[in-house]
Amino acid sequence: MKALYPFAELAGRVLLAVIFIQSGLGKIGGIEGTQGYMEMMGVPGILIYPTILVEVIGGLFIIVGFQTRIAALLLAGFSLLSGFLFHFDPSNQMEMISFMKNVTIAGGFLVLLAHGAGKISIDARR
Repeated sequence: MKALYPFAELAGRVLLAVIFIQSGLGKIGGIEGTQGYMEMMGVPGILIYPTILVEVIGGLFIIVGFQTRIAALLLAGFSLLSGFLFHFDPSNQMEMISFMKNVTIAGGFLVLLAHGAGKISIDARR
């Protein structure tokens, strides 16, 4: 069973990161719309650019296992912050499900922060 751990670690990293890469790349194609949504929620639209960088670069770092603990900490914080800013609405069940998704993803990143990327990673080779 332990022989599967490195592959489970890699698969877990990919599954945690793919939503961020997809989201960041999607924002590139719809910057104006996303900026408008951010501003409607009280967040300065100019923050779209660092948001895209955090999502895409952070996600790629998680997948390849480079500076994993730092990337995991940043993405955990990003997940919690964006959850509170965009989804925390106790009167709306669907928004609360999205909020809890963000909280759950942050939990996965905190486990990654605590345990590192695992054997199949750039971090393990360094």
